[in-house]
Formats: sequence, structure tokens, C-alpha cells
Amino acid sequence: MSTVSEPDILAPLSDRKDGARYFEVDYRVRTGDVDQDMRVRLDAVARYLQDVANDNIEATDFGDTDPFWIVRRTIIDVIRPFSWPAAVSAQRWCGALSTRWTNMRVRLTADHETNRFNPDAREPGLIETEAFWINVNDQGMPSRLTDNAFEMLSAMTDEHRLRWKSMNPEKAPTPEVLELPDRVHVLRSTDFDPFKHLNNAAYLAAVEDELLDHGDLIDGPHRLIVEYLRPIVPGTPITVRRVREPDQLLMWLMTPSGDASPDDLQVAASVSVTRRPSAD
Repeated sequence: MSTVSEPDILAPLSDRKDGARYFEVDYRVRTGDVDQDMRVRLDAVARYLQDVANDNIEATDFGDTDPFWIVRRTIIDVIRPFSWPAAVSAQRWCGALSTRWTNMRVRLTADHETNRFNPDAREPGLIETEAFWINVNDQGMPSRLTDNAFEMLSAMTDEHRLRWKSMNPEKAPTPEVLELPDRVHVLRSTDFDPFKHLNNAAYLAAVEDELLDHGDLIDGPHRLIVEYLRPIVPGTPITVRRVREPDQLLMWLMTPSGDASPDDLQVAASVSVTRRPSAD
């Protein structure tokens, strides 16, 4: 099975437009964010992105005018990994948009500190991210940004004709052709938000489980891409299908399609974790 074309999956994320407005907030790396080696996990990075988005909305009028957004895709470029303890700075701006959706860029930097548990000095961390956000109405349908929101966001970027293009393979291979067998991922009640949707960060808990067997992909610069294709609600069983290639892990989180056969599955989310050839 071929990988996603390299120009798409490893293309650098756009930088901030000179002089563009951005939102900035600071956080702390907590012990609940890290693995046994004190590396900040990918699901923790996703939570930082949710927090800065919520804080950004609260700092504007979007909570009244454009309050409902869903994430279609998240790209996380771990260039220099974060670890505990550290102070994290998040800068958020619009990298591209159309009338109904935006690419929101978040640059995360970490100033690492030392303590008795992690006494060695570490270089500053850098994680670049981009998320495809869709503005929706209270029925969950794509909706035009208000004039004020469009004016504010469009001033941050010269790309005003953003279109969706999938970066991960949406169709999963059949299990008969795979070396790795399907596995079950068990969801918890705490994985769901007040709207009974699986929290975006919870998808990456399944990825972290899988990466325990593929540590070589994340021992240097790497990129994660997760595309959310269908909602997952409480009580849904999750089947994880995966393909390991030399520099990449592909995953599909699959749910029952609703047909008569319980073995008839559909892809709810697709994931790729790709080793970057070198740090940016």
C-alpha cells in the first residue's frame, strides 16, 4: 500500500503574515500531560489547542456571533519535543479561510525548566500546528462566518479561498491484506464532551497506545495528521486498523456502519504519523 504523497503530507505549514494580529496565551506543562519518559503526549497537545481556541473565542465577540465550530483536521508538527517541567506559550492566528471555514495556525513554544525529577537542561521546544475549523449553526450545519468575524480573520492572511483536500487515505484496507491485526480501543465516559461527541483529544489517546510499538517514529521530528470523518457517540465500539510503513504509521478508527452485520465497519477518523527527515 502506498503512502500519502510526500509533498502533501510533509509540506511546511504557512508562516504568519508580516504584521498580522494574533492571540497569545501561556500555559504550564503538567504531569498529567506527559508519558513515562516525560514527553508531552499528542493528546495533551490537542488539549492545548482546544484550550487556546476557547480562550481566543472568549477574548473576542465570537462567543456571541460565531460560537459553534467543529474541527475537520488537525496537523501537529513536533519539531523539538516538549517535556515536563516547562512553560508553554501559544500563539494563534488564521492562516487561510473561506466564507465557512478556516485554517487556524497555533505555534507552541516551550521554555524547559529543571527539577529533581528531570535535572538535565533541554533545548526549547517547538510544535507547529494547523487545524481546519468549520463554522456551523446550532443545528451543526456549515454556516457563513459573520461579516465581523470574516473581516477580523481575513486581515491575518492573504489566502481567502481555502478549500478542503484530504491528506490521509480515507479508505481503510481490508484486514486480509494486513500484517497487523485489528484491535479494539475502549472508550471511557470521560472521553466525551457535553454534546455527547468524542473529544478531539481522545482520538489521540488511541494513537498514543499504538505508538508504544512504534517509538522510532517519534524519537525525532514527526508530523501527525488526524482527520475527523464521522462523529463518535457514547457506547460506540471502536476498531483500530493500522499499517506500518518504513517512515509512517497509518491508522483508521472504525465504527459499526449500522448495517445488519456487526463486522461491517466505516471509518470515523484517519490518522498518519510520519517521521520528518530533519528539523525545520
